[in-house]
Amino acid sequence: MRREEGGVTIVHMTITAEPPVAPPPPRPRRSTGRRIATAVGLLLIAAGLGLLGWFLWQYFGTNIVSKHAAAQIKKETVAQWENGIEGDAIGLLRVDRFGKDYEVPIVKGMDDASLAKGIGWDPKREKPGEFGNFAIAAHRVTHGEPFRDFPKLKKGDLVEVETRTHVYTYELEQDGTDITVPFTTPWPLWKVPEPDWDGTPPKHRMITLVTCSELFHTQNRSVVTGHLVEEIDKSTTAPPPDRAEKDTDKTTDAQKDG
Repeated sequence: MRREEGGVTIVHMTITAEPPVAPPPPRPRRSTGRRIATAVGLLLIAAGLGLLGWFLWQYFGTNIVSKHAAAQIKKETVAQWENGIEGDAIGLLRVDRFGKDYEVPIVKGMDDASLAKGIGWDPKREKPGEFGNFAIAAHRVTHGEPFRDFPKLKKGDLVEVETRTHVYTYELEQDGTDITVPFTTPWPLWKVPEPDWDGTPPKHRMITLVTCSELFHTQNRSVVTGHLVEEIDKSTTAPPPDRAEKDTDKTTDAQKDG
């Protein structure tokens, strides 16, 4: 607003002040119970992820690692045999019931480390082809699962054990589901694998296969026994067809190099 008084211009200004802004209301504090519930929830999520990781490792990761280890041991063992020396495995197991290409190394020991590399052999028991009990064990699930199809075994099935010098064939005496015992039962690993054995010297050359009775955690074991029906001295026979082909390839390559 402007006006004049005595030749002087007077200007009036009106200033309107903004109303004060109220501060935001304080955030409500979470209760102790709510904070605990949040922490518990996060812990449960972490535990769930950890359990999932463990499951994936046990049922998938260990199979990949163990199958690779078994394949490497098998390859090295065959090469050592061809050079006339004992291999990292004491033998190779073949079971037609498990597949035509089934061939898994048998390693010394029945501890976890041994069973993670193939089929374990009890070194306190007899070697393949000897009088007494050639006792072996393997996983049905995890760590390569060499005995996954154990329940498919039938009485009369033939299983083959090849060593550096011999091939032994055993005939099974039971189906894979006929005998289930608690894991503390000792007789499957006795010199004579019979519950009523009286300690007399063995009269037969036997094989015993042992594995878990169920795919997941169990306190029971499935057992199958067999007796020797054939023994072949490899020095007087040709190698298996697949090895014979490899030997032929080596000979051909050597002739080419010459």
